[in-house]
Amino acid sequence: MRLDRFLAKSRIVDLESTDYSSALDELLHLCPLKTIKSHNRDDLLEGLLEREKTMTTCLDNGVALPHMRISMKRPYIFAVGRCPQGVEYEGMAEYRDLRLIFLLLASDQEKSYLNVLASLARVLQDPIQVSSLVESPDLKAFQDRLLVALGGPLARGGRINKFNRLIFKEAEKIAKGADCSAVMMLGDTFEEPVDLEHCFHGFKKILVVPSVGGATQESKSVDAVITTRSFSHQRLSALRSAIFIGLTRGIFKYNDRVCCVGGLPKSNRLDTIVVVDLEKEFQSVFMRQGNILPPSVKPEVLERIVAIALELAVEGREGKPIGSLFVVGDSEQVKTHIKPLVLNPFYGYKEEDRNILNPFMDETVKELSSIDGAFVIRGDGVIESAGTYIHAPDHHYELPGGLGTRHSAGAAVSLATDCIAVVISSSGQVTLFRRGKMLPLIEKARNPL
Repeated sequence: MRLDRFLAKSRIVDLESTDYSSALDELLHLCPLKTIKSHNRDDLLEGLLEREKTMTTCLDNGVALPHMRISMKRPYIFAVGRCPQGVEYEGMAEYRDLRLIFLLLASDQEKSYLNVLASLARVLQDPIQVSSLVESPDLKAFQDRLLVALGGPLARGGRINKFNRLIFKEAEKIAKGADCSAVMMLGDTFEEPVDLEHCFHGFKKILVVPSVGGATQESKSVDAVITTRSFSHQRLSALRSAIFIGLTRGIFKYNDRVCCVGGLPKSNRLDTIVVVDLEKEFQSVFMRQGNILPPSVKPEVLERIVAIALELAVEGREGKPIGSLFVVGDSEQVKTHIKPLVLNPFYGYKEEDRNILNPFMDETVKELSSIDGAFVIRGDGVIESAGTYIHAPDHHYELPGGLGTRHSAGAAVSLATDCIAVVISSSGQVTLFRRGKMLPLIEKARNPL
């Protein structure tokens, strides 16, 4: 979804306010009167501040994402303010470090609300993207950069130099010779988006990028964009993870061949061409077409879980490695194979507030990932429990050496129920289990490429 269509340039401003409450009020005054005429702005401000007291809307990198659902005609209204000096709010340092405040008002009838909130968070959690916005030389540049970051079109893509043009031509020959149906490029190879309109004719063109903002292309340039957050530094693991996401979204078919092209991040130089036969690469999880995703699980939910798992695997928690287990889908059957190890930290919260798609759940999930037991998550993203013991039947299958009880539990529950288990090992490996079959997404590398 292109998010720029919900934001007009007139609602992208440099804030005059120096405290958080006044800054929110300033942004509310930019919102169209006729759209929120049934609401008193003072009541809206009070509601936003009340939410702030319950759970901060500050993201990393000096960004706040205050949000509220209200009855209104439009699906969404965005208003954004830049505050290079930060703001004051109850003496808390995290507000003094704010540089951007992104206000989101959503209709209470919009079912895609959490998806939009998550998409915005992906853009605003990219430190390079935020720095570019905050350091814009003037208001016009700030407005233009933000609209592009939210999916707006560029005037034109970046130029392709002679060497990269040669790699593109060879990749096209290889793709034709290998009977590939799609070409996938690691977009973080380039510092600026590259226009692929005149490349790879006759192939579906897929771009893999670290965030929505890092990958903006004109719609005619690529057929699909797969956005990611933290991936392993191994490019082959990154490609595998991106292809997996593409499979769950229906971008790829299980019997496709994909030609993948990439290079070192920000090097502006392509150096790798890989052909992936999806049926052979993922044969362990394919028993039939579409088997990779249980019917109860939304693709965006599994994608979000995988993203958090990859971040934990690469970054750990407070500098320490983390092992954890996520079980998603078929929650009613899964409940018959679990018992609590600790008091359920998610008990009693509204479903929207404990949905994995809610970006403000990230820190909570990461913090709780260090406790023993599994996260049990419904297919729509609602977290049912954490610190949960899995006691699914043992079917005496063999796992590779070095994998312990967490992997055994993930394999067992994925065979006993129609779910997917995502396991993070303390060594930094992320493994998916489906119907008892194992699919490594990233593996700990001794010498990363």
